Amino acid sequence: MNNDREKHWLYRRKNLPKLWMIQAAILVLAVLPEFFIHHHEHFPDQGITVDASFGFFAWYGFLTCAAMVVGAKILGIFLKRKDTYYDD
Repeated sequence: MNNDREKHWLYRRKNLPKLWMIQAAILVLAVLPEFFIHHHEHFPDQGITVDASFGFFAWYGFLTCAAMVVGAKILGIFLKRKDTYYDD
């Protein structure tokens, strides 16, 4: 088990549950203020009221980030080079 000691602390198996708990706590803290804040619609005249829904900024940020990752993966298919690009 000496190999586990050489790894960075983020990659050690014993720290994984702690990291998951920290991540869950951060997510809960991000949504917790939603219970105490009254949101107003920014575009009610156009019929857009989704920005006043519960946790809008949390789920919108997550979906936007996920869409950027998927977009980057798709873009990488068209823009990647061979491993020997600089050797040519």
